[in-house]
Amino acid sequence: MSEKVFDSEKQVTSFKCPSCSKGYIVLFKTIYDLPDKDKMLIIKFECNNCGFYTNDIIPLTTRMDPGLMILTVSNENDLKSKIYRSPTGKLEISELDLKVDPGPSADFYYTNVEGILFRFEQAVEIYHNSLDDNHPEKSEMRETLEDLQKAMKGQLEFTLKITDPTGGSYIIPEDSSKYTFIKI
Repeated sequence: MSEKVFDSEKQVTSFKCPSCSKGYIVLFKTIYDLPDKDKMLIIKFECNNCGFYTNDIIPLTTRMDPGLMILTVSNENDLKSKIYRSPTGKLEISELDLKVDPGPSADFYYTNVEGILFRFEQAVEIYHNSLDDNHPEKSEMRETLEDLQKAMKGQLEFTLKITDPTGGSYIIPEDSSKYTFIKI
């Protein structure tokens, strides 16, 4: 578990809430010391009126270079490998035909491979449930969900790739022999 380095700093900003337009955004900043000695800056933006909030996570100590990061996942232990994807990073798992494209509305996230698979599972499940029973993609989505379940148990080998031309993403592998970095 993470340990807080210092208490949150609180700052009221001068911009109005994008959700309710009545309140003002309060900014909270906290630095966390992670078990692997990395430090993360967590920034929370919260409306003082309606409670709307969003978070950003920024690594402070990990060196990040622009490049292609490739992680081969073949067992349950590999699922513990840490993933930090910035909004400029494209994440893909071609064996499952899944990807997250970069963009201005893309989120930062810091998780592990299992967390990435869980996010994909949630998204595929929402899409699957939105389809009519006779929709041609319904069975394909069921197969993808089954493959995601196998992958989350370490029973399906796959390759996770992150391409980040700005160097804002990184992978910390559990087994460094399964990780490749190609500088771009």
